Amino acid sequence: MATSRTVTATRNPQPLSADVAGPSRLRMIVVLGAMVALGPLTIDMYLPALPRIADELGVSSSVAQLTLTGTLTGLALGQLIVGPLSDSLGRRRPLMAGIALHMLASLLCLLAPDIAVLSLARGLQGMGAAAAMVVAVAVVGDLFDDSAAATVMSRLMLILGVAPIVAPSLGAAVLLKASWHWMFAVLIVLAGALLLVAAIALPETLPVGSRRPLRVRSIVATYGSLLRDLKFVILVIVGALGMAGLFAYIAGAAFVLQGRHGLDQQRFALVFGAGAIAFVAATQLNVVLLRRLSPQRILVIALTVATGVGAVFVALSVTHAGGIYGFLVPVWAVLAMMGFVIPNAPAVALSRHHEASGTAAALLGAAQFSVGAVIAPVVGLMGNDEIALSVVMTAGVAIALVALLFVGDTDDSAPSQTPQR
Repeated sequence: MATSRTVTATRNPQPLSADVAGPSRLRMIVVLGAMVALGPLTIDMYLPALPRIADELGVSSSVAQLTLTGTLTGLALGQLIVGPLSDSLGRRRPLMAGIALHMLASLLCLLAPDIAVLSLARGLQGMGAAAAMVVAVAVVGDLFDDSAAATVMSRLMLILGVAPIVAPSLGAAVLLKASWHWMFAVLIVLAGALLLVAAIALPETLPVGSRRPLRVRSIVATYGSLLRDLKFVILVIVGALGMAGLFAYIAGAAFVLQGRHGLDQQRFALVFGAGAIAFVAATQLNVVLLRRLSPQRILVIALTVATGVGAVFVALSVTHAGGIYGFLVPVWAVLAMMGFVIPNAPAVALSRHHEASGTAAALLGAAQFSVGAVIAPVVGLMGNDEIALSVVMTAGVAIALVALLFVGDTDDSAPSQTPQR
């Protein structure tokens, strides 16, 4: 029977069952969605301003793009730091501190006199946004299990998929009226609103009795225990490779569609948005499938289909067959399959380690952004063309499928709890 878990200081809280529903759950999903949206908004909102930033600060476009690398690095490192802190101090305090850091870093970006200060501030922004993202995933691990967790993650992916589409448009709107500096003023306002929402609407979901000691030895032991769980590590890799497919598409799509196929900026935006819609639609269909299939089964099916489509994609790219549709149809199909992979892999991974949800969420997030940061330049080095994009995307899903099949069924009882030292 479905039961909702009261957030009190019990020592061994149990996750919510799959059929929990009601206004409190919807409110929680909305709040968590706002938290995960801070990362994409921080990454993507200023992208339209990169050429202007390069001109005004007197640097090349590649140097200006290093500010994006700084943000991704901050997101990866920040999650590794905030995860253990949230397991020791509870979810709310690290979250509030992270959002406050994001606001201060945004102010520093607004006042940045040169590219060095801007890059440093962008890194701090990433660390602040990481707190919101890792705490959101950790709260899912606190409150939900297996299919219920995968369902909630699918709802969060709806916001995570929409935010990168909205963010550049919001940035472009700011540029029509003001200089690029004021985009960071908008981020200050958005982060401040999120801080207020979290303070009012997000309860503490980690009871005092379930918290872990805040000692270096304990943190290292927790990370070590997670990394020794082969099935957890494989699920982290699967989730990261799923995100890598998205980053590969983001990195190479403009060069292929505008460079080779001659789309103008408006048509490119429409086509690019269609890919995001395919991804988001799949994350919501995932909720329906979870009523009949386990998250583990959906993972295997999605990766198998993606690998098959990817092989066709590589063949079409090498032979240049099908024109623009020979590129778009397989890309959209692979992106749709990633819409099934990205919610389910973290949900199953978190279900194995409720006793360390924050640290587990940190590893998941850090792996995703680290792999994404590496994938973007790899696509560039391979030529930023259809072949590069198809090979990278197909290799990612194929490796994920092999890894998942290697460890076998992940639908077993979670390992013993990570030792507290």
